[in-house]
Amino acid sequence: MLKHRKSNVISYLLLSASLFGSVAFAKESVETLSHNLTADQVYQGIKSTLESNLFSLPPRVQGHYAIRQYRMTGEDKYANGALIDLLTIAEQQAYYNCQLDKPGFSKAESQKEVAKIKPGIRGNARKSAIAPYPEFMFYTDILLRYASRVDEFGFKGPCHDVMINTLKNANLAPALTDKKMIKSWAAQLINYVFWAKQMGVGDYYSAYKQAFIKTYPDSEDAKLDKSQYKNKIYGMTHFIFAASGYYQQPVDAKEYQWILTYFENNIDRILKDTTEDIITEVGISFLITGNANNPVVDKVKKHVIAAYHPQLKMIPSPKGEAHLSSGEHRNVLAMMLLKWPETLHKGPYLNDITSTKRYLPKLVTPKSTAANKSSQ
Repeated sequence: MLKHRKSNVISYLLLSASLFGSVAFAKESVETLSHNLTADQVYQGIKSTLESNLFSLPPRVQGHYAIRQYRMTGEDKYANGALIDLLTIAEQQAYYNCQLDKPGFSKAESQKEVAKIKPGIRGNARKSAIAPYPEFMFYTDILLRYASRVDEFGFKGPCHDVMINTLKNANLAPALTDKKMIKSWAAQLINYVFWAKQMGVGDYYSAYKQAFIKTYPDSEDAKLDKSQYKNKIYGMTHFIFAASGYYQQPVDAKEYQWILTYFENNIDRILKDTTEDIITEVGISFLITGNANNPVVDKVKKHVIAAYHPQLKMIPSPKGEAHLSSGEHRNVLAMMLLKWPETLHKGPYLNDITSTKRYLPKLVTPKSTAANKSSQ
């Protein structure tokens, strides 16, 4: 009996070492290894790595992966990961939304977010850019971010009307169209633009598009260093991604032809001067707009497949680090690129899925129910 128990303990320790060791893999750089794996083999390798380690990753990362896999596959099993995300966000909303009438609360919470920005060239530039807008991060990266996610799952969160009124009364245009802000947060700002429209609190799209193009005119590309060029391309992909509701529906290519044409004409520099995350997003931009046969897609797929490390079973960071928590974004994008579905799936609407409906947080209300209450 003792021997059997000891054997079980040893087995458990070995399993734990394998599991948690593979989450971090190695923070030191790893060498690139050439291989002849197919797109499907790379897809399956990344999927195996992420899903076997999923529960050791932070809730935010679990949710990010599960939501995207649900929208790619429509498989209800991924709704459980989205539920984890909802449970986390609902509690956050209860704290933030329900204290909005407290004097100085918005500004204080916003400054807490600003303080989290890591020091460095990019971090210092971001802090400098956002200094004139002391409440902006709270309104956008907290209130709008959480509200849009809860909305995508089919709910309204706690103190919803107070939050909506607060955002309607906040003029986000000056920050969204500020050249320094765009140079610091191009992709994040277009996310905020679409979230504001989604939640019905403001339409900033035309103003932001005009400001973005003015900040990054194609004629001045040669003046952009790698950091600014990456920011430009990352911002451009997010015009398309945000328009899709983040992979919930196809996007009309006509509205974003200016972006797709740019990617076609500049794919060689994109492959040379940006990262695997951004390169993959460029490829997905063509897929989600119905341009799967564009030559750019094949170039991007070949690049992404070559970046895969067959021993680590993932795509390492630009620095050669293999860390799942920070690398999930890059790797789930690669999965999406390599196995793009014929049909995208909205939601998941957690109140309509049997496996999640019974575990919903009490803090949220299904939108249909909320609408019925407000009309009574």
